[in-house]
Amino acid sequence: MIALNDVHLTLPSEAGPVDILRGVELSVPQGQAVGLVGPSGSGKSTLMAVIAGLERPSSGTLRVAGRELSGLDEDTLALFRRDHVGIVFQSFHLISTMSALENVAMPLEFAGAADPFATAGQALDEVGLAHRLQHYPSQLSGGEQQRVALARAMVMRPKLLLADEPTGNLDGATGAAIIDLLFRLHAAADTTLILITHDPALAERCDRIVHMRDGRLDDGQAEAAD
Repeated sequence: MIALNDVHLTLPSEAGPVDILRGVELSVPQGQAVGLVGPSGSGKSTLMAVIAGLERPSSGTLRVAGRELSGLDEDTLALFRRDHVGIVFQSFHLISTMSALENVAMPLEFAGAADPFATAGQALDEVGLAHRLQHYPSQLSGGEQQRVALARAMVMRPKLLLADEPTGNLDGATGAAIIDLLFRLHAAADTTLILITHDPALAERCDRIVHMRDGRLDDGQAEAAD
């Protein structure tokens, strides 16, 4: 499902080039849940952006869902993400002027799907928000907004779900409910999951844990979760 071989990413800065990713090697089979852990600034979010095709590596090869991404143009990458990748961020990233139903229906409309609003309504029902279809993000709690974001990420039935600290802006009880929902959706759809987290207990819920430090994956600390 995911195969990274010697992936590097170097970005310019006022102080000179900065090596963000330094020879990353990673292989993840379909349906596996991987917890990606490491200190702030180690390159976790950048690695996620590379896997999603949001950031191009400086060198190395990157294959996701059967496609080599490094040679694709921006339009083709956008279509690839639409069809194969769901992303959940810490800060929800909902469109404030759209209702919950409209936010979830948007990727379906872009894809030309039949009955996008009916499908979006079903996705919101699956995350327990059938009673909030017409509410705007400002009318929803943080937990409800993240449920909408999860529904939007999963509505296209992606092969890959990327979650970057999805409970970072939520209280403990709400965050736990969101994580339970995340893993339930992952299991039901057999979706490959990459979960960035600072919480060791949360990482332990994944099938495998990979540690990142200074732009490298520490293969010696990659382990299967108990």
